[in-house]
Amino acid sequence: MIEYGLLRESDLPSLLELYQQLNADEVIDEMTARNVWENIKKREIQYFAARENGKIIASCYLCIIPNLTRGGRSIGFIENVITDIKYRRKGIGKAVMENAIQYARANNCYKVLLQSGRERTEAHPFYETIGFDGESKKAFELRLD
Repeated sequence: MIEYGLLRESDLPSLLELYQQLNADEVIDEMTARNVWENIKKREIQYFAARENGKIIASCYLCIIPNLTRGGRSIGFIENVITDIKYRRKGIGKAVMENAIQYARANNCYKVLLQSGRERTEAHPFYETIGFDGESKKAFELRLD
């Protein structure tokens, strides 16, 4: 049985294992992850997950950014969307994303942003089926590495 909800600190080892499918060469160790988690708890950031038998099989995070325009309504930003390769195309990732979007609505966000790598073309139709518009904005990034 798959359960959906917020990620817990006890889920960090399982999440780090899943993140190996996202960026295998950039996964951090558990001690560093716990330090980052302490920082996350102090901010407007929520991690959403799907678990099966205690293992994280899908996840994303939502950062709520306070905003001084749009009547003071916030902006949601979703990142690090991942579903275990063995669980894709079963609606699990969509359910995790819908949980994050509902959380953004409940927290007075007027929009939710999402970026996806240009080369991840297999993910783009997935985001569009949820309602994201890949043509409405042009994203720019500046890598600080």
